[in-house]
Amino acid sequence: MENWSVDQVCNWLRQINLGELVPKFREEEVSGAALLALNDRMVQQLVKKIGHQAVLMDLINKYQQQQKSGIESLTYCCEPASSEFPEVISGKNLKSFFARYKTLKWTNSYALPDFPYDVKCILAEKKCPDHSMRIRIIEFLQADMTKYLEGSLYPNSQQYNIVVSALLQAYPFLDEDGNGFLLWKRALKDRFKYVRRPIEDDEQVLKNKCKFGHRRGQTRKFSFTENKPEDIQVQVEEEPVHLEGSAMDVHIKWLKQEYLKTQRNWKEVDNRMNVTIEIRRKMISNKAPLKDILRLFPFLRCPYQLFREFQLLTHMDIYKKTVQILEIYSENILSLYAVRNNPINIMLQENLKRHTEEDILKYMKMTAACLLLPNVFGDDSSLFAAVNEEVKAVTPVLEVKNPFNVNSCEFALYVEREELAQLDDCTMALAALVAAFHVFGIPCPKRIHRTLNFLESLVFEV
Repeated sequence: MENWSVDQVCNWLRQINLGELVPKFREEEVSGAALLALNDRMVQQLVKKIGHQAVLMDLINKYQQQQKSGIESLTYCCEPASSEFPEVISGKNLKSFFARYKTLKWTNSYALPDFPYDVKCILAEKKCPDHSMRIRIIEFLQADMTKYLEGSLYPNSQQYNIVVSALLQAYPFLDEDGNGFLLWKRALKDRFKYVRRPIEDDEQVLKNKCKFGHRRGQTRKFSFTENKPEDIQVQVEEEPVHLEGSAMDVHIKWLKQEYLKTQRNWKEVDNRMNVTIEIRRKMISNKAPLKDILRLFPFLRCPYQLFREFQLLTHMDIYKKTVQILEIYSENILSLYAVRNNPINIMLQENLKRHTEEDILKYMKMTAACLLLPNVFGDDSSLFAAVNEEVKAVTPVLEVKNPFNVNSCEFALYVEREELAQLDDCTMALAALVAAFHVFGIPCPKRIHRTLNFLESLVFEV
């Protein structure tokens, strides 16, 4: 508790039903250390109601007594066992009680692992590490996350975000060209998939295949390392190549083989995608079937490469722009009369009552604002996103399941009724939707034109 920031103290006040004290505590900049130093006179100045004074001092005193007696504390989470809050820790709430504690443990107290000496030396030079050193960093992050997850190999999107954000905050130079977050997150997820492979035939894992680490409705992809080189050679040679020139053949062959690997050399992928961009643009302009384009350039299924392709064409960072759009316009969209009685907005309001953490509330509001965009402009929402239903549109559209459940929400991009990519959150989903129309040269349907026109005007700053 002594290490808490002012924001963490305010979150704690909300959790113990003293949320009305937050403005005063924030105004006086009461941190965790200041909270533990409060005496009776200070509490009387901060808190007007005698009942609130008594509860606050009682919680602080009990925490200090626990610290002195050497008992490990769950900070405020241990307190609900007292007589003032018997219902919080009783029976049916026990599971949600510990789940909330684990979430807060990640959000408030995650610290990067102690890297080996050679890694520390590279990071101390403030230079981007080479491919082998990147793998070492990812391996240590994966091992540390597994420890925090108490042995689980299935982190959720929020936990990936927390770890990668901590890495880039500690070492800002790792954020290459503003795309470092997606690169490191993708590499970390690939590492977990690699570690999970030896146990993927376990009965429990088979039951959860659709939920963790596997594309729905598809069989397991084999790893390049699990097959003989001659097997891969036969598979590549059987597919027709619509190119002339051995140099391009080599690049495309390498890209297809690299896509099958668990750990990928993303820097080299970027280089070879740059070299082959003219081939892709020519195929797209000639209306080549999408399945042929994806067969030759499977990395376009990866959100990061889709965003990068968009940036090569437009010189705009679509992901960064989308984050800004949702952060700026979310509150305005949700306050409009046109969406007040929309089922998505009603679902949002019901879920907001179940959470108090600021980051979760912000995530939910941004998700709702994203899904409500077509309704704001009077467009056909079925051409924008299929929420908890089957995708029917042929043009690029989002599939969204459980949008307001932080642990089980799913976002995917569909083109021609086939899943193109799985996405982490609403921001990535919206960016991928806009990028898909441009990258694959797909005309925008009239019934969704106003929504996409609004987004593109902000992306291109028109």
